[in-house]
Amino acid sequence: MLNAHWLETFIVLTETGHFTKTAEIRGMTQPGVSQHLSKLENQLGHALISRDGKKFTLTPAGEAVVIVGKARRDQEKDLLQTIRHDDPGIGRVSLGTAGGFATLLYPTLFDMMMASPDLNICLEAAPQDSVLKGVKDGRFDLGIIDHEPRDPRLEAEYLGQEELCLVLPKNALRAPITFSSLQKLGLVAHPDVNQYADELFSKNFGSMFKGAEQLRVRTSVNQINQIPAPVENGLGYTLLPRSGIDAYPNRENLEIMTLPDPVFHSLWLVFRRGRVLPARVRRVSEQIRLTSSALETR
Repeated sequence: MLNAHWLETFIVLTETGHFTKTAEIRGMTQPGVSQHLSKLENQLGHALISRDGKKFTLTPAGEAVVIVGKARRDQEKDLLQTIRHDDPGIGRVSLGTAGGFATLLYPTLFDMMMASPDLNICLEAAPQDSVLKGVKDGRFDLGIIDHEPRDPRLEAEYLGQEELCLVLPKNALRAPITFSSLQKLGLVAHPDVNQYADELFSKNFGSMFKGAEQLRVRTSVNQINQIPAPVENGLGYTLLPRSGIDAYPNRENLEIMTLPDPVFHSLWLVFRRGRVLPARVRRVSEQIRLTSSALETR
């Protein structure tokens, strides 16, 4: 690595053309300027100037070093500007979130990006283990999961909770809902539905519920934004966190049925421990808080 002090002295020397003026600008003595030049030449193994009395011209090596030195100066200037001006509307923010919260959150970020053309928000829906790994590896600036992580490399902020919902076609069944009426209607299955059924049905249907593997499945789909569609069309019921329902465009054609013993999932915002979050990431995290808080008021 070129010594930064020697390099800057040399660049100033090429700009002034005088050792004395360079010494004044750098706050040095004239012999000190000569010493910096000599040390830089020794480090490179090439002469950088060719002297002609009090004047000098650059050697080919000197011309090459000037290009590098000015480029480095510009890079340092840009770096300082970036550090001093932490603009919330400039840069990339990467998010990883599990479950239906991704489909609810993403549309709320559109206005933010439209107002800030240099803000790039990348959201990825992923399993919770992948979200946690992505935050630890630095692939995600922020993650949203349904439990507090027990990892010393991570920090987590509790956002609130959302209800695990029993979702039916509009006016398909009348309350009170029975397990046999649900079996007759049939289940719209998805990758998380067995876990959700074990949580919700075991609390509400007692001995009638023999386990998720005994549920009558009418159809299945693995894209969360597509799960409500067969329910809307009368093919069966499903179980989803509220965020996965509220994000559905035809939400008015679905009905959430309340069971006596509801189940709620927590939402946690996760980021790397000790990291000072840039303004753009803090801005997006505030929108995440607003979106999650709206779930609890519904």
